[in-house]
Amino acid sequence: MPTSTLAGISAVDFFAAKLTHQTDPADLAAERAAGAAPLVLDVRSASGWAQGRLPGAVHLPLDRLREDVGAVAPDLDAPVVVYCWGPGCNGSTRAALVLATMGYTRVRELIGGFEYWVREGLSVVTDAGRTRRAPDPLAAPVGP
Repeated sequence: MPTSTLAGISAVDFFAAKLTHQTDPADLAAERAAGAAPLVLDVRSASGWAQGRLPGAVHLPLDRLREDVGAVAPDLDAPVVVYCWGPGCNGSTRAALVLATMGYTRVRELIGGFEYWVREGLSVVTDAGRTRRAPDPLAAPVGP
């Protein structure tokens, strides 16, 4: 069966790599519930962090990532997930690239970022405490 190529990469290789280097909110939540939690880095600004974040996330703004990541992630082979605001923000893509160029081998980007996490009705933490919004029926996974 022929596969298409773009810039010398087959569709099979592209999508396999994409799945290796991304995760979605439901899968990340399931990993965390199963005790296989990666280090989760929020690379947004201080104002974004203050508005809400994933429980257990570490705040490491993109402009400080290269200088400060070693203090929170000394193991280059540890699993790391990065996120920013949402699908219209490429901060997590930039952060994942920075980490990969630094030698981190198990970096993934959270698809949809904080926005999709919230829209799926998953818990968030604010300075006032932990909260959860009702899932958005257009974004949240539908059960059987």
